Amino acid sequence: MPRIYFGEKEIECKSGDNLRKTLLKNELSPHNSGTKLLNCMGLGSCGTCAIEIVKGEPHAKTKIEEWRLNFPPHTSKTKLRLACQIKVEGDLHICKHPGFWGEKRP
Repeated sequence: MPRIYFGEKEIECKSGDNLRKTLLKNELSPHNSGTKLLNCMGLGSCGTCAIEIVKGEPHAKTKIEEWRLNFPPHTSKTKLRLACQIKVEGDLHICKHPGFWGEKRP
């Protein structure tokens, strides 16, 4: 079973589980501040669940993910991914950056 490492937390899920849903189910959030309530609920259109994959290799970006991560405040030049579009297939170490969309990288 794949493991997700998020901050100090470590959780297990089934292979193929959606990353956003898995985080929320385990009382973790890929959203910052107001985006916990104001988001597209996993459709990939808002970009507020953007996270960085620090370690691990998720599948290639979906078409909606490519589209959303190619306009402001996001840019395709970062390593950000949309948690709502990722199917967990192996261990992932993820990081959520500050900012409304999680776009403010240190």
